[in-house]
Amino acid sequence: MTDPNKSGTAARTVTGGDTRDGGPLRRRVRAGARRGVPLPLLVPALVGLVFLLLPLVALLVRAPWRDLPDQLTSPEVWDALRLSLICATSATAASLVLGVPLAWLLARTEFPGRGLVRALVTLPLVLPPVVGGVALLLALGRNGVVGQWLDSWFGITLPFTTAGVVVAETFVALPFLVISVEGTLRAADPRFEEAAMTLGASRFTAFRRVTLPLIMPGIAAGSVLAWARALGEFGATITFAGNFPGRTQTMPLAVYLALQSDPAAAIALSLVLLAVSIAVLAGLRDRWMTVS
Repeated sequence: MTDPNKSGTAARTVTGGDTRDGGPLRRRVRAGARRGVPLPLLVPALVGLVFLLLPLVALLVRAPWRDLPDQLTSPEVWDALRLSLICATSATAASLVLGVPLAWLLARTEFPGRGLVRALVTLPLVLPPVVGGVALLLALGRNGVVGQWLDSWFGITLPFTTAGVVVAETFVALPFLVISVEGTLRAADPRFEEAAMTLGASRFTAFRRVTLPLIMPGIAAGSVLAWARALGEFGATITFAGNFPGRTQTMPLAVYLALQSDPAAAIALSLVLLAVSIAVLAGLRDRWMTVS
């Protein structure tokens, strides 16, 4: 007969590959970690880290700290910051309304040309933003393919308005949310939805009551990425909406304008954007951005 103590120890070792007080697998992992990082991996990693941090350090070193309060309390800065936050948040909300159903369609359904549709959805990621702005003008401009009907039928004109800023930022931010949500949907087990439907729930009810809570971390992460992308948008905004203070001049446009005449003001504005971005990512990291 087999000794139950030995069989229990063997079972714990086989199923977990470890024991409570540290098994051979854990000891091997710790020993591997103590061996250090190979030099061909360590050097490029450090160079990449320095490459990412160096511009931010230069921004902090060259910042006009003495004049910073005067620079940041000007009405122009607050108008640009307020407009940036409003437009980026509105663009994120529009991306949520449009992007979550689009991601579900790509992840949960089969239809001809699905690969082509996915490629077209991700096209704004690689499209130069200025080209995106020109495309928006041709589509939604006063004489555009759709814009002429919006103007003549409803009196709606989008270019060179605050609404135009939201449209341009939504155009560049939407793919970030779709990719994030689609990836989360593909990782979620569809059997939960199937079980809900076998109990009588419609497909939309299963999506609302089962799928949506499951993919909420992906939606939150995609929203953060979309918001950050919208906050920093420049090319499509200046092409489609222009650069009018108080109406379409967001923070990136204000930085660009100040850089031509007052570099100190441009640095101060850049610090504001940097602080806002860090604050948002730091505030959401523990809840949504931590890899478990």
